[in-house]
Amino acid sequence: MIPLPLSTIAEITEGTVHGGPPDAVVRGPVIVDSRAAEPGALFAALPGERADGHDFAPAALAAGAAGVLARHPVDGPAVLVRDVREALGRLARGVLERLPDTTVAAVTGSAGKTSTKDLIAQVVGRAGPTVFPPGSFNNEIGLPLTVLRADAGTRHLVLEMGARGVGHIAYLTGIARPDVGVVLNVGTAHVGEFGGREMIAKAKGEMVEALAPDGTAVLNADDPLVSAMASRTVAAVVTFGRSPDATVRAADETLDERGRARFTLVTPEGAAPVALRLHGSHAVPNALAAAAAARAAGIAPADVAAALSEAEPVSRWRMEVAETGDGVTVVNDAYNANPDSTRAAIDVLVHMARGRRAWAVLGEMAELGDSSVVEHAKIGEHVARSGVAGLIVVGANAAAMADGAARATSWTGECVQVDDVGAAVAALRERLAPRDVVLVKGSRVAGLERVAEGVLSAGGSGNAEAAR
Repeated sequence: MIPLPLSTIAEITEGTVHGGPPDAVVRGPVIVDSRAAEPGALFAALPGERADGHDFAPAALAAGAAGVLARHPVDGPAVLVRDVREALGRLARGVLERLPDTTVAAVTGSAGKTSTKDLIAQVVGRAGPTVFPPGSFNNEIGLPLTVLRADAGTRHLVLEMGARGVGHIAYLTGIARPDVGVVLNVGTAHVGEFGGREMIAKAKGEMVEALAPDGTAVLNADDPLVSAMASRTVAAVVTFGRSPDATVRAADETLDERGRARFTLVTPEGAAPVALRLHGSHAVPNALAAAAAARAAGIAPADVAAALSEAEPVSRWRMEVAETGDGVTVVNDAYNANPDSTRAAIDVLVHMARGRRAWAVLGEMAELGDSSVVEHAKIGEHVARSGVAGLIVVGANAAAMADGAARATSWTGECVQVDDVGAAVAALRERLAPRDVVLVKGSRVAGLERVAEGVLSAGGSGNAEAAR
């Protein structure tokens, strides 16, 4: 963060300085966890479900924080505001306005936001100091905290913007107006909260509506609901995808034995080969989106292709691939799940397992609303028709997957339904053999990353007792 006195922070946030000198300077990070406090930090005392951040203000100040963003006095230097969460956004916007040389790229979509954000950051990072969030800090708290990490030396700020309803992305773009706005896709994630894909499209399109005339909208040419957003922006439009009409596209696409994509990146400025280190063909559109965003930042195709080929997975539990001592391959994609991403992950599993047995350990896909039972059943049927050796369904909310698998009457594999993660680990370990391939995927509520960890820590196949 750029150094700011408490008096300036008060001006930006429409607050007042209380309990300390107005000229005290915040030089360190803005934090919401008092345990992360350090000299010069600003602690934002957010209300929580189980605790009030104001209760931890003394600890933050004792650790050297220069002040607290608070709703009421905290026995120390503070900027008092009406609403701490809203003030955090105001502060982020005020800091960004003081960084005219920083280019903001923002990503939204139903699936692939975090992976694409990580790719963009690794590509544009070659052109100058870049700030981007860890994981998926994409809401009204995480996004301003990311913005507030930028300083005068930051050349690129790469942000992820999530939404659970209409108006959410508009709020986030009000904090950090993008110079480059990327919309990946309109899928079924959170469809239960939005009330339909058309409403999801309305919400995601708020990204391009926020762009200035000199900005760039990066839109998926393969998704009709996304490409239609071109009519909602005054910015220049660049498209990406597998479509031959896309501005930035992939040609000669293949997958290696580990499920990693190779393709030729084709742009109006030239073409270059890309060999991704990420797993799955669904990583290709994400890479193309990153390439289109980097192109908007003026990076040459050869440099983009080289950066994409060297990019590594950054955020955890997203198609992480590891092997046990006896050759069992574990694909940990347990960070989140929706019907589109789950189908894509299953397809990767089948590709990687050619000549080997494949197992899918799947949990709930949350926030699907009235379509939940139908969508879970479709996934079960897709698994069975993919020809895997077995499906382990975890949790009552995913039970319809087993019903769907039963529809594939020609499937000779095994379907097991279990109540929780511990039972899933035990069931899987009883069935695994050396060189099997396992996919683990579910929404965060399922906590299925522990299944992958259980198999890996136990060393692979057999020995179920060690994994319990």
